[in-house]
Amino acid sequence: MPHSFDFLWSSQFLWAVGLGAYVLAVLFLTRFPYEAMVARGMEPIRACYYDRKIVHMLAGGVGSIMVPLVFTDPWYPLIAGLLLTLFTNLAHATGLRLYWFQTEENRNDVKFTLMWATSISVLWWLLDNPWLAILPSLYMAFGDGVTGIVRNALIRKRSKSPIGNLFMLLLCAPLGWIIGGMADPAIPFWGLISAVVATVIERYEFGPIDDNILITVAASLVLLLGTAIGPLI
Repeated sequence: MPHSFDFLWSSQFLWAVGLGAYVLAVLFLTRFPYEAMVARGMEPIRACYYDRKIVHMLAGGVGSIMVPLVFTDPWYPLIAGLLLTLFTNLAHATGLRLYWFQTEENRNDVKFTLMWATSISVLWWLLDNPWLAILPSLYMAFGDGVTGIVRNALIRKRSKSPIGNLFMLLLCAPLGWIIGGMADPAIPFWGLISAVVATVIERYEFGPIDDNILITVAASLVLLLGTAIGPLI
């Protein structure tokens, strides 16, 4: 069967491999800013939280933006995201933890990759719109990322201070409005509502259900509802 491996040379497959390599590079290269922060006297746990948010934005955020630009099939981000979920979980399970952004106290990084993969692929299948599909992951990557950085800088520890949510809303509201406006029909108000809901829900965690899960699920439900009801004006 001469064409059985043609998919290996498809542009989508090559993009998936390239983006996978980029994400792995981000995961390993962020060790350097961690070491630099610790060398300057920062507590290791604070440096770790900074690094985790850098990973959120450079890996999850940039990866999200690339999805609708290079893929025409949701299977590619789904499989790539699940492989990354397996990789990050194995790092915890084997004791080979990437200590510069992974911690013993939780596996939120694993939940991040899992929710990234599932939210994008499921929304893409349900809404048939890759831009709407990446919106919850953008909230999780950039919104929650800037939230954590602001809290770490001002509160100087992991917290759920509302100051972080203010900055999250300032970032997510334009994203929701603009990307919601790219739907057909355009639903910018529903996009804005999804940003507000994601910002509010970020402050909560319920045992193993962390903010990564809550943000993506809540924002996805709003977008599904908005698509079903249609434009508000």
